[in-house]
Amino acid sequence: MQNRTYTADAEPGDSVTVAGWVHEIRDLGGIAFLIVRDTTGKIQVKFEKDEMDDDLVETGLSVNRESVVKISGDVKEEPRAPTDVEIVPTEVEVVASAEPELPLDPSGKVDADLSTRLDNRTLDARKEDVEAVFKIRGEVLRSVREQFRELGCSEINTPKIVATGTEGGTELFPITYFGREAFMNQSPQLFKQLMVGSGLERVFEIGPIFRAEEHNTPRHLNEATSIDFESAFIDHTEAMDACESVVKAAYEGVAENCQDELDALDVDFEVPEGDFPRLTYEEAIERINATGELDEMLVWGDDLPTEGEKALGEDVGSHYFITDWPSEIKPFYIKDHDDEELSTGFDMMHPRMELVSGGQREHRFDRLVEGFEQQGLDPEAFDYYTKMFKYGMPPHAGWGLGGERLVMTMLGLDNIREAVLFPRDRQRLSP
Repeated sequence: MQNRTYTADAEPGDSVTVAGWVHEIRDLGGIAFLIVRDTTGKIQVKFEKDEMDDDLVETGLSVNRESVVKISGDVKEEPRAPTDVEIVPTEVEVVASAEPELPLDPSGKVDADLSTRLDNRTLDARKEDVEAVFKIRGEVLRSVREQFRELGCSEINTPKIVATGTEGGTELFPITYFGREAFMNQSPQLFKQLMVGSGLERVFEIGPIFRAEEHNTPRHLNEATSIDFESAFIDHTEAMDACESVVKAAYEGVAENCQDELDALDVDFEVPEGDFPRLTYEEAIERINATGELDEMLVWGDDLPTEGEKALGEDVGSHYFITDWPSEIKPFYIKDHDDEELSTGFDMMHPRMELVSGGQREHRFDRLVEGFEQQGLDPEAFDYYTKMFKYGMPPHAGWGLGGERLVMTMLGLDNIREAVLFPRDRQRLSP
């Protein structure tokens, strides 16, 4: 729209044309106010009924909330206005009318349940706090990309339609691909490993992953955003260093560039400081058992239940890593330590939940094939992957970070669906 002025840029003495949504109408009798909202904020439009053209007043005050309007006029200083200025209109155009009954209230004065909000996400995202979440999410992605480049990474994009699953035949969404069976990819894991064997050496990807998990919880999605890192010639400890730097960069970017959004969310925001503690798996189960929060004591080889993660998170009180997991409960591509009972796998945890899974990868062809067989997988089904390990695959390590979980824990959101615009779960396939 030519010659449009954003509401935040309107200064006393300017003649402007603003465009946005009708946020509120206040009719006080002889005087009335229209509050117009755009992406930069809100501005008051003043109608003095006895001194203005009747058609102008009628157009401005008969419009429904959330209609799109274009208003031209002069900006005056007004200390009593919400932003200390107001527009005295000379022209009002209703660009797009809204129905009088809205499925939810974008002003936020009337709460709506999450299902109603997601059914009407466009309206929902007009709310200041919801808009703030997605501005912060955008800053998180910008900051992590910048940090990956500081780490010398190249950004890649890998296929989301694949012939076989990253982690075998479970939790896969099957599709028909020109008469052949195919699947939505669970992870870029195998492809990013192949790339570190190329001339790129160090790569990252930010993209969707698909998991046919039947979980219906506040922290699971069936389509999620994975932030992935992989590098040649590093081990699992260096991969953890990179992971910590990326997470801290995300927090630092938000702290530096999103204060208005944090204020809108009323978030008590703190950038993580110091090194993230690194606990071994054995230390983790000992500390969980010591809390007395579980009905049954954990033993070696158990995966950590949600209640255990919560108890340990409260005990640690900050981001932390769990390292040296039992080999038997980590994927085939995770390299073992020399004793073979312990893997180089690690998880990075927020006190609320797991955010990252990673480790050093098995780069030796024979040992990789053994890992497939030990987990009941057919190496032939992964020939496109395994054969490249015959041609000089360097030692390498990496991880995957859940983008929505990062935003969710950063902002203290109750449900992961609040951190994604159009979530996909067991019940929701639209919008």
